[in-house]
Amino acid sequence: MVNRSRVRVGVIGCGLVAQVMHLPHLRELDDRFEVSALCDLAPGPLAWAGTMFPEASRHTAWADLLDDVDAVLVLTAGSHAPVAVAAARAGAHVFVEKPMCFSVREGEEMIAAAQAAGVVLMVGYMKRYDPSYEALQRTLDREAVTFARITTLESPIEPYALHHPRPAPAQLDPELLAQLRQDDEWRLREGLGSQDPFLQRAYKSILLDSMVHEINGVRGLLGEPDIRYARVWDSGVTVNASFGGVEAVFAWIDLPGIARYAQDWSFYGPEHRATLEFPSPLLRSYPTRLIVEDGEPGGVASRRTEHIVSYEEAFKRELEEFHAAIVEQREPRTTGADGLRDVALCREIVAAHAA
Repeated sequence: MVNRSRVRVGVIGCGLVAQVMHLPHLRELDDRFEVSALCDLAPGPLAWAGTMFPEASRHTAWADLLDDVDAVLVLTAGSHAPVAVAAARAGAHVFVEKPMCFSVREGEEMIAAAQAAGVVLMVGYMKRYDPSYEALQRTLDREAVTFARITTLESPIEPYALHHPRPAPAQLDPELLAQLRQDDEWRLREGLGSQDPFLQRAYKSILLDSMVHEINGVRGLLGEPDIRYARVWDSGVTVNASFGGVEAVFAWIDLPGIARYAQDWSFYGPEHRATLEFPSPLLRSYPTRLIVEDGEPGGVASRRTEHIVSYEEAFKRELEEFHAAIVEQREPRTTGADGLRDVALCREIVAAHAA
């Protein structure tokens, strides 16, 4: 029997994505979640989040809230391993934003802690909960696909958040900021196995922070890849991979001028084509377009159909999945093991570049 009681959740990290997505959706889902604790290192975001949830306790140290919650949302910058492991050991279910961590060792420790405690460990890949993605997942004939092209044109993210109510930018103590950066650096060195600052930046800021979405999403559609070729360059990453009989090319390019974010995942076969066109992830309830093309083989007639599948927000739907996994006592669709595989693949991509 499903337990439909509200889950007491602590939100650790009240930055941009929390402000624009997670906190508003938690308020909308107040029949499933009770936000009982908030945590952030910066006073401004913490106070702002507190106005949304005035009954929640406020903390600047995440360890102080673990004993008073059923679950945590770990939305901080950097590796989520320390918080996730401690929360699981305290008996709390764990949702971590991507990237789950910086190294395979950290990921294995997170999974082991969750399994030992019998709690849910979920990684926040919101594109996997996008209604258009799910529609393509149900209908894509993998055997009929021969080639995939995954393209991301990255652009400044701040313009897409200006219309949302938000606090002033956070100001951290310089000494604390230096400590956090030092912690990031040694975890990155361990995870990547390289002290090259150029490769570390690409591994963290491109692969783990952004391109991991594309890797995870295409894995959910085509299965596991073999990395054939990778190139890391000043403005991006290009990868050639094989998903069984499907050849795929990934291109992630940073274009830091105008706000014209664009991302499309296209899957091609001799008789059918399908494309997902994703909007900026900070545009709430802006639908991903599913475009399907077919025609008459050998003839001139062809068709192109654009589908608006739903206006449901993927960020909200992934929180609904987290709640369902907790009360139904099952694994979520995006597990810790799933996230760990992506971390390993990101390292493989850098290794392929360096080979």
